[in-house]
Formats: sequence, structure tokens, C-alpha cells
Amino acid sequence: MNMNSTDVLVIGTGPVGYSAALALAQSGRKVALIGTHVLPARDGRTVALLDGSVNYLTSLGLWDAISATSAPLSVMRMLDDTGSLFRPPPVSFKASELGLKAFGYNVELTDLVRVLTDATKLNSDIVRVHGQVLNVNFHNTGDCIVTLDSNTQWSAPLIVGADGRNSVVRRSAEIAIKEWSYPQTALTAILSHQRDHDDISTEFHTREGPFTLVPLPGRRSSLVWMMERSRAKYLASLDSHAFQLEVEKRAKSMLGKMVVEGLRGELPMSGMLSAAFSSGQAALVGEAAHLFPPIGAQGLNLGFRDVRSLAIALSKANVPNALRNYDTDRRADITLRTLAVDLLNRSLLTDFLPLDLARSLGLLTIASLPPLRRLMMRRGAGH
Repeated sequence: MNMNSTDVLVIGTGPVGYSAALALAQSGRKVALIGTHVLPARDGRTVALLDGSVNYLTSLGLWDAISATSAPLSVMRMLDDTGSLFRPPPVSFKASELGLKAFGYNVELTDLVRVLTDATKLNSDIVRVHGQVLNVNFHNTGDCIVTLDSNTQWSAPLIVGADGRNSVVRRSAEIAIKEWSYPQTALTAILSHQRDHDDISTEFHTREGPFTLVPLPGRRSSLVWMMERSRAKYLASLDSHAFQLEVEKRAKSMLGKMVVEGLRGELPMSGMLSAAFSSGQAALVGEAAHLFPPIGAQGLNLGFRDVRSLAIALSKANVPNALRNYDTDRRADITLRTLAVDLLNRSLLTDFLPLDLARSLGLLTIASLPPLRRLMMRRGAGH
């Protein structure tokens, strides 16, 4: 069997895996990036890159190319549509309050991955390896060895698992996880509409979960609509015309007539949290380490923070110490954001009045106290 060696093995070719390869190559390491290297389909999936991620991608020299197809999120508007007796009034958070043009920028997933892919092709310190990982073995010599379905092997003193919720790296490192599910499915789509969105991202809080319209360039927005699973199955079965009428109705026609562009997506909602984010010679980043519903644009942005933290840790210590420091550094951020997203989502699914009151009072308190308001906006922007 053919054996190859390098400094770092990055497993997984999603946005987090590509960015990990680029960040570690930028530090002078030789990287083997292993995965399928296939662009995702245009199925209505977009990502809101918050200001912290924009700064990170700028440091990698990628933001100019990404920004060309993005739209700013200058205002984050929340509207309670739960029907609760304790509904708070609409609340808007403005990026200008933090001296920012935008909290972040929304871009189609395909466009983001294309920029990342092109950057890895141009980097001479990155070898793009096409294949599926069959197993990962950790040896006392200090190297980990990966075997691919192409009958080849790669070895390195460090492996980064960016291979998603069913991570082979995590399983091979024997890192336990906690998993849970929600009685919801998220429908995604891209829509054009009659009225300008004015760079405002609007999130309706409903009894089925958030219904969110996020700006795209022009009079276009991306939709993330969480709802009960049987209803999602029904709406997903509708033709485009009937579906867009349902979206207009839920959006209170605030953007006028809507037209679906391209494919629609359907994603059952679940969550996962890894018991550790590193072990031995392995580091977990992105959805190999954590997974939760698409609320508050935290998922991918949290993955980029993982990569940034790992790169910093490796710049200051040898691999074993760096991985221990990485695990410590990420634990609080990941755990707290996972709990916050879980609590908000579950609070919307119940009509328990004390919980409704607590959620409403919490939002009103944040909105009305300027220091707390700015703190929460900074946290929401990924700072």
C-alpha cells in the first residue's frame, strides 16, 4: 500500500475543512486535505458570515472574493408571532450601534465553497487528496495513519477532523458525544421579491420555531423556515407557486410577491455536542464537534472560530500541548452557545406561560439596556 506523509491531515471538504487547511498552511505547515472536493448543489442553502468570520476570512486573503456575491446584514429584526399573551414588541438591532456597517454578510453556500476551493488549489503547501477515509489509526510513534478507499495511506503527527456529525476522526479517537433531536424540519429556499429588504434580516418567532428571511444581493432573500415535521413534509411537496404563497403568508407580505429561485432544501433538526474537542493527536472542528439548529447564524461561524483557535494554539506550543489548550479554549464558547440556541428553540415550542413571560422579559431587557444590548450584539456578531 502506498504511504504518504505530511505535517497535518485535514479530513473533510466543507467550508470548515477548507478553511482549516488554508489557516494551517498559512503557518508554514504542509497539509493534506482529504475528501470528496465536490461543490454543494444550489439548494437554497446560504450562510450568514458574522463579523468575526469576516475578519478571519480577511486574514486568509479570501474576503474580497466572497464579498462580491454577498449582502450585508445591517439590521437584525425580531418579531414575536407565537400568539403568546406576553408577546414583546418588535425589536431591531442595528450594526451601526457598534460602529459596524453590518453584523455580517449572507452568501450562498456554493459561492463560499467555490472561493475556498480555488484558494486551496492555488496553495502549494496544500495537497488535495480525493477519497473516502476508511479508518484512522493512532500509533505510539506519534503519528496517525489514515487509510483511504483508493488503497493509499497518509501519515502525520496531527489530524484535524472536519468531517461532520458522523466524523470518522472523532469515532477513531474514541471521543464520546451527546445527541438529541427536535420535532422540527428546516425548509430552505432562495426567493426574489417585489420590495427591497433594506439589508434587514427578519426573524419571526413562531410556535413551530423561527421563520427567517436573510438578505441576498438585489431584491432577493434566503429562507430558513423551521416547523413541525409533518407540516414540513407537506409544504416541501407543494409546487413552487403554492410554496411561495405559503411563504408570503407567513412573512405577512412584508416583501411583497415572492418567487422561488432554484431548488429547495429540507433538513431534519437535531443537535450534538462532543465530550472533548481534542484527544491525543486529533482535533475536532465544526460539526465534528458540535451541531445545532440554524438559529442566530451560529453553526458555521462557530466552526470558523474553532479553526482560528486551533491555529493560534499550534502557533504557541507543540502538538500535544496545543491540542489541550485548544480544548480548554473552545469549551466555554461552544457549550454556552449550544445551550442558548437549544433553550431559545425549545422555549418557542411550548405555550407554557411562565416560559413565554421569561423569554419576553429577557428580550425586552436586552433591548432596553444599552450596555447589555451592545454586549449581546457583539456576541451575536461573533466577537
